[in-house]
Amino acid sequence: MKVFDFVWILSGVLLNAVAQLLLKAGAASAGEITLASGAPALWRTALGLAQHPAILGGLTCYAVSVVVWIIALSRVEVSIAYPMLSIGYVLNAVLAWWLFGEDLNAQRWLGIGVIIVGVVLVARSGSHT
Repeated sequence: MKVFDFVWILSGVLLNAVAQLLLKAGAASAGEITLASGAPALWRTALGLAQHPAILGGLTCYAVSVVVWIIALSRVEVSIAYPMLSIGYVLNAVLAWWLFGEDLNAQRWLGIGVIIVGVVLVARSGSHT
């Protein structure tokens, strides 16, 4: 895989990861959302979240990531590009631990290691074409 192609893929992955973190931050501001609270309360919560800066930022990152991802897919085989999205899992796990205090136990670290190995294997498989 060419370096510039990887930059497109990584940019899309990073934008997607940032979108997830922003959506989490926005959702956290509303507390736990339950269906049991009824339609009027859900509607008020939805309207509040629709105006929350973190939610708007997350949705913007998603929109830009789609454009970046289309560019990446025009340059790289989808069978190589799509597995690279797994980098986002690694990034989000570490950043969620750091920013939100989410748990990163030994089993999760092991899973992260497996993901990294898989991404490296897939990326190297495309270097021979």
